[in-house]
Amino acid sequence: MAFLSPRPTVLSAVLALAALVALAPARPVAAVAPTGVLDSRPLVSNGDPAHRITLVLLGDGYTAAELPAYRAEATSAWRALTAIEPFRTYQRFFDVQRVDLASPASGLRSGSPLGMHFGCEGVDRMLCADDGAVARYAGPAAGSRCLLALGNTTRYGGEGGGGLATLAAGSPEAARILQHEMGHAIGGLGDEYDAAPPDAGPPNLAAQDADGMRRERVKWWRWLGAPDPSGGPVGAYRSGNGLYRPTRDSVMRTLGGVYNLPSREALIEALYRQVRPIDRSTPDTDAVAVGAPLQVFPIPLVGARQLAVVWTVDGRPAPARAVSGDRLDTSRLGLGPGDLAQVEATVEDTTPWLRDEDFRRVRMTERVDWTVGDRAADRTAHQLP
Repeated sequence: MAFLSPRPTVLSAVLALAALVALAPARPVAAVAPTGVLDSRPLVSNGDPAHRITLVLLGDGYTAAELPAYRAEATSAWRALTAIEPFRTYQRFFDVQRVDLASPASGLRSGSPLGMHFGCEGVDRMLCADDGAVARYAGPAAGSRCLLALGNTTRYGGEGGGGLATLAAGSPEAARILQHEMGHAIGGLGDEYDAAPPDAGPPNLAAQDADGMRRERVKWWRWLGAPDPSGGPVGAYRSGNGLYRPTRDSVMRTLGGVYNLPSREALIEALYRQVRPIDRSTPDTDAVAVGAPLQVFPIPLVGARQLAVVWTVDGRPAPARAVSGDRLDTSRLGLGPGDLAQVEATVEDTTPWLRDEDFRRVRMTERVDWTVGDRAADRTAHQLP
């Protein structure tokens, strides 16, 4: 009987190919650079986020390898903001959170996480971002927050408004751009330069001249004639777009300037719409026994001036022997057995950069009170379960 040679089968061909592949040298696999949020950490912690404005910094167009440069630019941005008043004095109203966001490619390109791009609304230098993406990557906040998106570009540009600012972080003018744009983002300030849109809504722009402001008691009428840190008096200076501005120059007109007094007031008011003067107080009970120390903790300012604390007992000034700044020693009130007293601490921001006394009374003043006496403490103890 003759033996026939077996015909090649598909299986044998596959096995042969597999053997060849096994013998072939392995090709190196290129590492895939990580993208997305790689880290999120506090850059500055000034207190409970529920009692602060959290400034969240995010970058767009930075690859994972470029994040060290982003971190340096984020630090520089905060330093630039706190170099100008009133942010220098009120910097402790903020916590700062830095989000390390890695982009798949370097620079502002289509498909970047925050969608940052130039040319918004037909303005070449206007740098926009996808507001929804910025908010999503920023994550939730315990209290109020403001968002700052840093673009990996050396080109000049930025934008601000509605609690969000963008910045061309690599621009040589980045620090001065930031100071301008945060005026928009936090204070709702308008552009004071001649070519700006003629919108009289912002607090530092008006359709009325000085006489009209005084007559109608609108805009910065309280400041008219006051010497301004920008140089010269506060007045009504007409811009090329037909609107009036408070001073000849300011950071909202020329980069590198300062905020004029009406703009400082608007920024301080914006801060106090989000932050209360008292950070906390102790004890946190309404009734305390004689001898218990009382203390309030105002939000601290930078500089010699701090928020004023005034203590009263039953509506009258507390005895000086019992008061030490933000503390009161109830053992020095002269209360005997069975006596009760109502102790109140009033914290107020007395800044001269504000002339709207109604706003100061409502937003920049806060009170906390206790009932002091052994009977008050006994009554509280009896109410405990």
